[in-house]
Amino acid sequence: MPADLSVDTPVVTRFAPSPTGYLHIGGGRTALFNWLYARGRGGKFLLRIEDTDRARSTPEATAAILRGLEWLGLDWDGEPVSQFERADRHAEVARDMLARGAAYKCFSTQEEIEAFREAARAEGRSTLFQSPWRDADPATFPDAPYVIRLKAPRTGETVIADEVQGDVTFRNDQLDDMVCLRSDGTPTYMLAVVVDDHDMGVTHVIRGDDHLTNAARQTQVYQAMEWDVPVFAHIPLIHGPDGKKLSKRHGALGVEEYQAMGYPSAGMRNYLARLGWSHGDDEFFTDAQAKAWFDLKGIGRAPARLDFKKLENLCGQHIAAGEDAALLHELEAYLAAAGKPALTQGQREGLARGMYCLKERAKTFPELLEKAHFVLTDRPIDADPKAAKALDTVSRGILSELTPQLQSASWTRDALEAVVAGVAETHGLGLGKLAGPLRAALAGRTVTPSVFDMMLVIGRDETIARLDDAAGPNAEAPEAQPGARA
Repeated sequence: MPADLSVDTPVVTRFAPSPTGYLHIGGGRTALFNWLYARGRGGKFLLRIEDTDRARSTPEATAAILRGLEWLGLDWDGEPVSQFERADRHAEVARDMLARGAAYKCFSTQEEIEAFREAARAEGRSTLFQSPWRDADPATFPDAPYVIRLKAPRTGETVIADEVQGDVTFRNDQLDDMVCLRSDGTPTYMLAVVVDDHDMGVTHVIRGDDHLTNAARQTQVYQAMEWDVPVFAHIPLIHGPDGKKLSKRHGALGVEEYQAMGYPSAGMRNYLARLGWSHGDDEFFTDAQAKAWFDLKGIGRAPARLDFKKLENLCGQHIAAGEDAALLHELEAYLAAAGKPALTQGQREGLARGMYCLKERAKTFPELLEKAHFVLTDRPIDADPKAAKALDTVSRGILSELTPQLQSASWTRDALEAVVAGVAETHGLGLGKLAGPLRAALAGRTVTPSVFDMMLVIGRDETIARLDDAAGPNAEAPEAQPGARA
């Protein structure tokens, strides 16, 4: 039975990735769920690197996992635990089970096991191996290598009281006597996980539902050692937009890829939390709200579908709501992750001044940087073809008339609007008619922040210099149209 956890029992969760590659987006969500559950209850969130597969585990993969968690903003308590380094402890528990009579020495060879299975297939019976050494007299033991197998119950049922899946029942006659310690003295993954979770004080095991069958066999180890069984919560996997299991064909899979694509980490956390979990109709929420609201009952049983449009929508909301200094810091980290040139001091200062008008309606950092082109570029402004069309002879003449008035204007939004509106009215134009030429002159683009925001961000001298460049040396102010109105 699961541990009887009182309200006073501190919550301890863990994330236990295998360092055989990058941090998968599904793994990132599992880590997030564990982090939210622990942090929302004043508990601990631990990290264990399951590096027992020495042939495939690499330091580079471990480093990538840590970077992915750090980018997601998921801090863990204490130092990461290496499962491989705890092998002696795992073997000690296997020998303890042996001494308790909860496990036994099995001398069967691989050839004997395969012969058993072939005979079972031929006779139409279960191929689950039943060792002849399970109840053998120790006096008959040969002087030969052996494994230590769990003496699993062969009748009855093992029930997993799962917080997401409900009660899941496994017939014990469908579960074999799993190997706990190999003949070379190395522990198996199934044993190591249980020992580590017990020793680390894990109270809640929140992981993908591909581990659900493992839970039955691991529960039998807990019972054999008379240890409390943790609360299990097996969450459905993430599928692609087409409803099929997530794979490379669906696009970015590694957490670090999402950083390099320019998604803000706060938006990613929000989206991943909503990917399979819900709190009423709430879509956009802060970390504080997520910690307060997150519970296991809100996790659905159906696989969640990755939806890039929803991800971008939430990311846009988080960029708009973000602190300017924090956004600038994360934007610089994005540039490094994407292998793009770092900002100059002048660009950094310009972005800091302009962040208030850049972060609105930008869904990703590349979109924000595109809006910030007017800050990042240098004179002379190279207008793109669409923007250049706005700089016809008449428009350039009006810009040449505008610049001397800006020289003496108070550099406030109201004053700038008044000056531009006055020049527009003189020529029988609405204020909007000057927006195109001004955008082209100031940014060389047609999609920019407000022209007045751009003026305020780059300052008087740079504004006038850019307008002079656009007007050209021989531009003449057009005559006002008689009777024209704004």
